[in-house]
Amino acid sequence: MVSQISKPSIELLNLSSPQDLLSTLQQLRQTVESEGKAIFDEWNPHIQRTAFIDSALNLAEYLALRRHDLRSLQAALMPWGLSSLGRIEGRVMPNLDAVIATLEVICGSKSDRHFQRPPVEFFFEGDRLLQQHTEELFGESSPHRRVRIMVTLDTEAATNYELVRSFIQRGANCMRINCAHDTPEIWQGAIDNIRRAERETGTSCKVMMDLGGPKIRTGAVLAPHHKKRIFIGDRIVLSRRVSESAADPAKSTHVKQFQTSCTIPSILDLLAVDTPVYIDDGKIWTQVVDTQYHIAHEQPGLLLEVTNTSPKGVKLKPEKGMNFPDTVLDLSPLTEQDLTDLDFVAVHADIIGYSFVQRSADIELLQQELDKRCEHRPSPPAIVAKIETAIAVTNLPELIVYAAGKGSFGVMIARGDLAVQIGYQRLTEIQEEMLWICEAAHIPVIWATQVLENLVKDGIPSRGEMSDVAMSERAECVMLNKGPFIAEAIGILDDVLTRMEAHQLKKTPQLRALHSW
Repeated sequence: MVSQISKPSIELLNLSSPQDLLSTLQQLRQTVESEGKAIFDEWNPHIQRTAFIDSALNLAEYLALRRHDLRSLQAALMPWGLSSLGRIEGRVMPNLDAVIATLEVICGSKSDRHFQRPPVEFFFEGDRLLQQHTEELFGESSPHRRVRIMVTLDTEAATNYELVRSFIQRGANCMRINCAHDTPEIWQGAIDNIRRAERETGTSCKVMMDLGGPKIRTGAVLAPHHKKRIFIGDRIVLSRRVSESAADPAKSTHVKQFQTSCTIPSILDLLAVDTPVYIDDGKIWTQVVDTQYHIAHEQPGLLLEVTNTSPKGVKLKPEKGMNFPDTVLDLSPLTEQDLTDLDFVAVHADIIGYSFVQRSADIELLQQELDKRCEHRPSPPAIVAKIETAIAVTNLPELIVYAAGKGSFGVMIARGDLAVQIGYQRLTEIQEEMLWICEAAHIPVIWATQVLENLVKDGIPSRGEMSDVAMSERAECVMLNKGPFIAEAIGILDDVLTRMEAHQLKKTPQLRALHSW
């Protein structure tokens, strides 16, 4: 909830009175300092890495600041040629102190507590810390570009050295291996090629390995013999398992409704009538209409009604993702398969991509498992939390503190799953807020999901994709998924990021000389 500053209220400010501005800012600073300290004191016991203490305190102060609606105050500051506080994320107190010190000079203030203008190096300390934490995670940046490029590898990377080398030569700074696919032997082949390319090109390239996490997917599908696609109003029976007749279309002619199952059957027990269930990355929206629906001698399942899909209909297929946006899923983010994979990952990866992380306890779980496996490493791999649920967004500050308070850490905005969870109309807003929170904590961000998707798959980008890439410059790393035109995509992404860096740094416009006029 947005809190209000009293006496004088920001909304009732006399915009022409510097004394009103000074009084309001002094009160705001006092509030932010005390509330920020209270937040930080709760976090402090969980911070083992002293290098993160200043960042955690700045994050706490930023959260305290953003409890207030500051729009009127921003408008009041601008006519005086003062900072509107619009770039305060990485330096909360120095920014407030700088504005207060200037206003005191304007007002001729003789107060006992005169604010000293912060030294230049202190004012930009947040930028230095963000750069430091980014280099700890990804290594040094390219000479011409601040934002890193991460490339998702496919199986071919294990046997095609020239392909891996070309990725690095075109500008890739990090390679991603998805542990949901392939085997440790194939992963090892890809890593060997990466390390060889590093040596031969003299260019550093980090390896990130993504743990698969819980796979919430549709199982086998039964469809009525007269229907190939699902439309609004159709119904789907969601069971704990689908009858063996699904494998034999000749035995399924009696099927009256679409049927499928969930690969994690226990989730069905958490769903109530009217609960939304989204299938296939949100291509099929459904709602539970019955939690005890019986089919012949099978255990009762759920009856779902399709509430939204393409007017042309969509095929219901097996192995498609399922999302439950209004349901708290009490699932461990580390499956038995993840624990097995971690034996390899903990030894070979520079960075671990952590799927389905939602709570601080999830961070502690992975840290404990890494401690068991990293006795012979100088330090465990860095952790990147993939933020893909509404719960993870809500808990983002705590996730940052628990992870970065112990080791190198980054955040991935997993925009595909996140959009399905929170709604596409909220994605841009939440994406922005996550960027701000991470900058306040001086934590690097990975901009992920469908970046240059058309270009990577078909060789020709869309106009919307190019605008998305331009926006991605505000992150510290941009991730490309695999596809036949991935090498071309790396080159274009490198070019656009380099161009945009001359125009914008995070939220700050860069006034490069214009050459178009």
